[in-house]
Amino acid sequence: MAREAHDKVNPHINAVIEFYEDAETVQGANGGIFHGVPFLRKDSGASEAGRLQENGSRLFKGLRPDIDSYFFRRAREAGLRTLGRTTTPEFGSTIMTESILNGITRNPWDLRCSAGGSSGGAAAAVAAGITPIAHGSDGGGSIRIPASWCGLVGLNPSRGRVSAGPKYQDGNGASRTFVLCRTVRDMAAALDAFSGSYPGDPFIIVQPDRPYTAELSQPTGRLRVGVARSSWGAINLDPEVLRVVDATATLLEEMGHAVQDIDPPYEPTEYRRTYFDPTSASMLEEAARAMGRIISSETLEPVTLKLYEFSRNLPLSRAADVQEACRRIRLRLGEAIHGFDILLTPTMPMVAVPHGGVFSATDPTVSAEGYVEAATASCQYTEVFNFTGQPSVSLPLSQSATGLPIGIQVVSRFGDEGTLVRIARDLEEALPWRHRRPTIWAGEGAATLSDGLGNCANDEYEGSR
Repeated sequence: MAREAHDKVNPHINAVIEFYEDAETVQGANGGIFHGVPFLRKDSGASEAGRLQENGSRLFKGLRPDIDSYFFRRAREAGLRTLGRTTTPEFGSTIMTESILNGITRNPWDLRCSAGGSSGGAAAAVAAGITPIAHGSDGGGSIRIPASWCGLVGLNPSRGRVSAGPKYQDGNGASRTFVLCRTVRDMAAALDAFSGSYPGDPFIIVQPDRPYTAELSQPTGRLRVGVARSSWGAINLDPEVLRVVDATATLLEEMGHAVQDIDPPYEPTEYRRTYFDPTSASMLEEAARAMGRIISSETLEPVTLKLYEFSRNLPLSRAADVQEACRRIRLRLGEAIHGFDILLTPTMPMVAVPHGGVFSATDPTVSAEGYVEAATASCQYTEVFNFTGQPSVSLPLSQSATGLPIGIQVVSRFGDEGTLVRIARDLEEALPWRHRRPTIWAGEGAATLSDGLGNCANDEYEGSR
């Protein structure tokens, strides 16, 4: 079925860059929680031994890691069958899944629109019905952003909840590995399947006393909810997104929760200081040597090359400045939200935007500084929780007037995915989304595959471009 679905919709969306030739013989454990469920792997992050992992970059073309990530060992133990590889922008570094190596990944709701990034291939594949669940990773919103734009459930777990071992642990825990899926139940089941540490992990987190699927039958209790109704960055909040935040806050009040507005917890200029780490240049140089290639316009995309050239000329002391900026933001955010059990924020300040432009690393007219300014503005509600390590989930609670998905983010205290499962269940029951289908859909009774046009957000929107 997954092969048929892939063949039907992937030519329209370009989400899967490799459907394994031996997919029919790939096995998962018998009797696992996801026994026999087809699964897809993002082309960066967690790896499968011997399978291509090119990180969306010509620099890594042909790379085959020699080790299985713990994540994919657990995937097999849970019964998942990994059948192929999904697109990602170069190094997973942008909110648009576009690359010179693999082309543009299109949003199943409207082919003119971005599916988001960097787990855009995973999101587009799940949204279009190729598989019900797919691997993703999130270092600044890379699960939650495409979940928001493609109408999916996208959880970024607590730092240390899911191991990236034995080879890909992130030294500061900002980037985490998990999945994109369609329902809260699947999210809870995935937490049960993937939670756990690996020997040598830099962060070890206390695991829950009961399965996350058991949380689905537990009462939520009365929560203190902080609501973000204003912009936290240089892009103004789309009125349609604000409408959904307002409606969700009202709903939570009607459920008996205590709701209070919160002010922006950091300054955009302070946020931008967390970028341009000079150590990233040396890491790229080391990777190029390992691949037997040189860093040039033939191996890196235009914006990535500009970022590399900018970073390599920075003093090494800049790395300490970046860490200090991150520390200050963690402190300010922690102080601002300490009194709340959960936060309610937009996932993105706008609905899905057209391909290309300032958010794309393939555009040679975009400067390094302009790209960073756009990145920090677009990720204003997501990346700060990568810094703090808190779990956060994007839920597809509504749609725009033109039918594009609108994701709303719920954030809980560090290590408290249980509360997220319960409140996400409550919102899914009150505002169900399972009946919605995109224009490009592989399932029975879905809309006819059309040109996928007609819903995309305008090229222009309020705020900085």
